[in-house]
Order: sequence, then structure tokens, then C-alpha cells
Amino acid sequence: MSRFSQAISEGDGISVVPVLEGGVAALAALAEEAGAEAVAVEADDVEAARRSTGLPIVTRHVDPKVVAALGADACILVYGLLASEDEVLEEAYTVARELGLDCPVEVRDEDELEGVLERVDPDLVLISERGLDAGEEDLERTLDLLADVPVGKLVISEARVVAREQVVALERAGVDAVLVHGLAGEADFAAALEELVRGSGTHH
Repeated sequence: MSRFSQAISEGDGISVVPVLEGGVAALAALAEEAGAEAVAVEADDVEAARRSTGLPIVTRHVDPKVVAALGADACILVYGLLASEDEVLEEAYTVARELGLDCPVEVRDEDELEGVLERVDPDLVLISERGLDAGEEDLERTLDLLADVPVGKLVISEARVVAREQVVALERAGVDAVLVHGLAGEADFAAALEELVRGSGTHH
């Protein structure tokens, strides 16, 4: 078990993982103080985050070798980007695991979830709510797809979460971690993050 999956599976309750942008080094240090179990950053920001936090770092990339070289702990593979080409998804997933990286695979609907379970059967499934359709409500996609994820897998939701109640709802549904966008733009990032963490039972 790699560092990221260990952090979110051993945490007390659901893990809140802030998506950092902007002054990533400073934010990563604040995230650790506020009780985050991990941080998510763009690939270009992995090294800056690593200099200021010992938390597991997650990034989204098509090439796990790049992610490992940068010093991240988990590489998110996007099913929709890699599934159309023969064996690209399978090869990237295999390389990630050989390099000791956790490898959540991102899905957005039932067809993608079914496809990823058939093709690589990952230990971690990331349900993305980026780009919701007009009629979709926050958390709806996560809660709908959750029932189709086999028991024993770690489930991460990438959702627009603005209140503790939403974090608690995801935890009750059985989600293991939530990637939270938007916190980096808050006037008091640490306070906003701590508010979500406290409500999730991960505050130590």
C-alpha cells in the first residue's frame, strides 16, 4: 500500500484533500497544519509542494514516470483521455504500480466506471464532478456511481464542497476521501480547510 492510499484508508473518517493552486508551497504547509491527509497539485507544482510538506502529494498526469520523477505519491489517470487508445490505460496503470505510485483512475459516468473495472480494476476510483451538466447537483454524480463501485476499493470524490454537511454526507455514503477545489482562493485558507476537516472527523 502506497503513502496516499495508506493516508486515506487509515485516517479517522473521510480524508479532506485540498487542491492547491497559486502559492503552493505556503498553502501545502498550511494544509498540513490544518489537518489535511494529503494535497493535490498540478504536475508543475509538485516540487514546490514537496519542499514544504511531508504529506502525500497527488497529481493528474498521463505519464506516471514523470510523476514519480517529480516526487509525487499518486498519479491520477483520466479514463476518458486514455481509454480510446489501445492498451494506453493498461500500460500507464501498470507502470504506476511498478513505480510504487498509487493510481486512482478518474471516471465521470457509469460507462467509464464499467470500462475501468473491466480493463484495469484499480484499487482507487476517483469520481469526478468537474464540469457538471446543467441539471446535475453537487455530489449527485458521486452518490449515484458509488453503488456500482465494488466493495473493498477506496473511493475519492472530486466535488465542489463548501460546507461540512457535504463532507459528512460523503462520509456516510462510504466515500474515503474528497478532493476539494476552491479553498486556495479563500481569504483564510487554513480556517476554511480546518472547518471541512473538523466536520469530517479527521482532525487530530
